[in-house]
Amino acid sequence: MQAKRTRKTLKTTLKTVAAALACATASFAAHAAAAPGEIKIGTLYASSGPFAVASLGQFEGLKFWANNVNKNGGIFVKAYNKKIPVKIVAYDDQSSTATATTLYNQLITQDKVDVLMADFGSVLTSVAVPLAAEHKMLLIDPTGSGANFFTQKTNYLADVSIPASTVWPVPLAQFLLKQGIKRVAIIYDANDFDASQAETMKTELTKGGAAPVFYKSVPTTESNYNVLLHTAKAANPQALLEFGYPPNDIAFLRSLSQSNLHFDMTFTIFPGQLLTLLKKNVGVKSLAYTYTYPTPPLVKYDKVTYGMNTADFVSAFNAAEKKDPNFLDASGYNAGIVVQKMIEDAPKFTQEDFHQALMDMSDKTTTLLGLFKINENGAQLGQSLPVAQLVPNAKGDDLNISVVYPDDHATGKPVFPAPKQ
Repeated sequence: MQAKRTRKTLKTTLKTVAAALACATASFAAHAAAAPGEIKIGTLYASSGPFAVASLGQFEGLKFWANNVNKNGGIFVKAYNKKIPVKIVAYDDQSSTATATTLYNQLITQDKVDVLMADFGSVLTSVAVPLAAEHKMLLIDPTGSGANFFTQKTNYLADVSIPASTVWPVPLAQFLLKQGIKRVAIIYDANDFDASQAETMKTELTKGGAAPVFYKSVPTTESNYNVLLHTAKAANPQALLEFGYPPNDIAFLRSLSQSNLHFDMTFTIFPGQLLTLLKKNVGVKSLAYTYTYPTPPLVKYDKVTYGMNTADFVSAFNAAEKKDPNFLDASGYNAGIVVQKMIEDAPKFTQEDFHQALMDMSDKTTTLLGLFKINENGAQLGQSLPVAQLVPNAKGDDLNISVVYPDDHATGKPVFPAPKQ
């Protein structure tokens, strides 16, 4: 009798073990089957229109990263314990927000990409932010830094390659106050990227007892600054700041050069990101002694915790693409390596785990663009922008980048007031 009970118990135990093994095998098989054959990264680029040059640079940097990753077998995906190659799914939005809206939606709902990445800048990113939140999709945002993106806590937005625009001008304001510049004129584009910078500058200067003497917005499509320059000059400023996109900076600096007006200090944004483009379209003489925000690779980060450092990236990009990279190339590459580390670290292949992986990386990861640090609203706070002056070389046929603020990053002293050219 005892023997019968023992055999019955043994049979039951074996059935239980077999069922458990079958369950585990099925679970493993399902898990393995769920691993995608490729990681689809969906993004847009602009081949034409006002954002084309910057957008194509960012796209080239992303493709450079993907090619490098795939040469090594792809990204190691922690969730599947294996390397999986990357595929970039990209469409041309032609610098149009209407077209971009349709194409972002296509990437999410039809292509069903694993990672959604925004096109260049705040204007083309603006339409992706609500779409991503609606579909509970994490939006990797390389260069859209407009203040209104980051007003509330979110799991669906991460600004990865450029600081939130509200903090861009803080070092510049500190520099102006340190120099004793009390009369400042500001011209800015009426979009969130530029307007938020202008507002921060106005606030910081006012707190320092130097409220702007001229403060004027223009359409983002503005191309003629002649009347504005004369109106600003009438306010007798010591410094003139123009916050715009590359076409605005080009039009502004051309108008200034043709006007025969002179300001002791002139500042524009994009020479520090697209210096070759600005030199080609404006000329070295017109840029001489102006100020800008210098960005990598004009400034370099040697010590990184992930990816190539700035110098190695410049060398590798030049070898692969047969040209020197600009900041937008670096920002596209940086967005790629942030995604790579995010996927490597995420315990599950889900949007929620991707976001948590980014939060866990925050304030612990340094890339070729500096410290990666985001807050709970998705704003990038770690990559501060110094202030630099473009100083002619000895022959006067090219420009050197002289970082003038903050002091611990300075490579030279400001030439103020700027000589007349």
